[in-house]
Parts: sequence; structure tokens; C-alpha cells
Amino acid sequence: MKKVGIMSMQRIANYGSFLQAYALKQLIEELGHKVVFVDYHVGTPIVTENADSKNKFVRKLERGLETLQYQAPLSHKLSFIRYKQSFSNKYMPFLGITNEMNYNPTLDCLVIGSDEVFNCIQKNSNVGYSTELFGKDNHANRLITYAASFGNTTLEKLEKYQKANEIGNLLKKFDAISVRDANSGSIVRRLTGEEPVYCLDPVLTYDYMNCCNRIPRIKATEKYLILYAYAGRISNNEADWIAGYAKEKKLKVYAIGGIQKCADRFIDCSPFEVLAYFRNAEEVITDTFHGSIFSIITHRPFTTLIRKSVGNSYGNEEKLSDMLNRLGLTECMTTKVEDAVRINQHPVDYERVDDFLQKQREIAKEYLQKNIGGRHGKHIED
Repeated sequence: MKKVGIMSMQRIANYGSFLQAYALKQLIEELGHKVVFVDYHVGTPIVTENADSKNKFVRKLERGLETLQYQAPLSHKLSFIRYKQSFSNKYMPFLGITNEMNYNPTLDCLVIGSDEVFNCIQKNSNVGYSTELFGKDNHANRLITYAASFGNTTLEKLEKYQKANEIGNLLKKFDAISVRDANSGSIVRRLTGEEPVYCLDPVLTYDYMNCCNRIPRIKATEKYLILYAYAGRISNNEADWIAGYAKEKKLKVYAIGGIQKCADRFIDCSPFEVLAYFRNAEEVITDTFHGSIFSIITHRPFTTLIRKSVGNSYGNEEKLSDMLNRLGLTECMTTKVEDAVRINQHPVDYERVDDFLQKQREIAKEYLQKNIGGRHGKHIED
């Protein structure tokens, strides 16, 4: 049994971050290893324009005030604030995480990923620019990634902010690199000359619906549509259209993950209950990566809204287009919410999707088994 560390976005209070961290932990434990989560020191963001406050208290206050300004029922706003405030205490114990930070432990292997661990050209002060996310100053015998993503950080951005050489030198010290998308693969290839292994996000790789005994059975008392999007990203026009669409189909709108103007209910539940709610939903509208994945693993009709990146504003087109293209589900994405009428009435061939996922799960298992247990390679500690 090896001691394996996972360095990810495990402390971010949202369902996608939690479920990908839990899934990767399960995948590695199934190989017979002991897993601990590893923290990194948050650095100063590269992008300072409109950057979030560095002060955690100020950040929470600003986000609470921002929440109160959204167009949504007051009860939903208060529930959302409570959900965010209590998330860590409620759910981090499932990952074995405490309030005490776990920096630089001695490990047999450190796995960096999944999630956007390499998305370093951004303004999020929760993450900032931290070279530890690229393996610097670790105390592990082996250093690998699993389905790591640069998000919407491109090679052009790395060069613009003069970080390409530093990142390239750090990447060359990894024993094995796995990425989850074409943009990340291209950056790794161009900075290191090595071809990375493509692995799917852990939420797709770990068979949650058949292997996780924490997902409850929830009895639906009404038919509903799930709107899974961050608060503030669904426009008023989109919200009004969704409200009318749901009413016409005699569906209630359940908002999960963020409050929405058009929601009949805001659902505050555990990450495992999220999957139970998805499993019972009539259909889903989402503009997030993991909202799309939750729909796929629960075999729901879903529409994914693509948001374009403009300047330093955060879009989702790179990672969503790449993922849905790999799964052969490009017909599920659109830039216009009105297309949900057409998209959600056509059944997805989930038998074909599941066959593809099964093959990818074998690739991921082989990658982890080979590289966690392999002999020490080219990694050099600084």
C-alpha cells in the first residue's frame, strides 16, 4: 500500500469540485492505496484587473452582498448563503479533510488534479498563481497528474504574462501527465515535447451510479426541471424563457448550485443528493461542466449553454465543447436557451455513451495503476 496525495480544488465549496475529488479518491483507493488530500499555498493572482479581495472575510462579505442583489426570492438567497457557509463543515469530512491545512507531506506519490489545477492565468484569489499546483517543493517520490486542466488559460496567455518557460520547466519534472482536454494537451505537448495521456474527469471515470452507496433514493413529489448554473450567469431573458418553458411542460424549476430568478425551489442538499435529484429530473438546463456530467451519468435529457470567454472574463466553451465532443454529445450544446425545446425532446443514446465511458474507465485505471506504482522516474525535487 502506497501513501498517495491528491492536490486538487478540494476545498472549493461547490458540488463539482467535491464530487471530482471524492471520485479520484475512490479510484485510487480501489487500487489499494491510502489517500490524503494535499493543500497548496495560495499565491497572488496573475490577472489583477477586477481581482477578488485577498482577505477571506472581505471576500465572504462581498459575495454575501452580491447574493442579496440577485433577482431571486429572498428565502432562496438566505438558503444559498447558508449552503455556502456550511458546505465545508458538512462535506469535507467525507474526503478526510479537516480545517488544518496539509502542506507538503511526505508521500509515495502526489497526484495533481483533476479540475482546473493548471488554470493559472486568472483573477481568482482563492487560487492565485501557485507553482505548488505544478509540483514545486513537493515531498513525493513520484509526481503525476490526473485529468489536469488549464481551463481557459492558453499558451498565448502564458506567453503574454511571461510564465510559459517557468511552467514548461515544472511540467518536465512530472513522471507522467494526464490531461482532460485538447487545450491542456496542446500546452503540455508544446512546452515539454511529451504527449500526455487523455483521461476523463473523475466524475465520469468513477461509476457513481453503480458503485457509490452514498447516493440516496429520493421520492419525487412533483415533476421538475433542474437548472444547474452559478448564481448570476443566467440572464433575465434566459430566466424568463425557462420559467415559461417549464410552465408549459408543467414542470417546477429546481435551482441547484446557484440561485435563479425563475426557480420554484432552491435545493440545498449534499453532493450525493445532487445526483439523486438529477436522477429523478425530467430534464436539465445547465451552463456548467459538471452540471453536464451529472446529466450524463444519470442519463437525463439535457441542454448545455455555451458561454464565450471575452478578454479576462471566464467562459466555458473550451472545456465544455471538448468534453461533449469526446462523448459524441455536441448536439446537446447551444448558445441559445430556446434550443432546449429541440434538444431535450430528442433522446440521447446513452447505451453508446456508456460503452465509451467503460473503455475510458479502463484507460484511466491502467494509467493510475501504472504510474502510482511505477518506479521513480525523472522527477527532481527543488
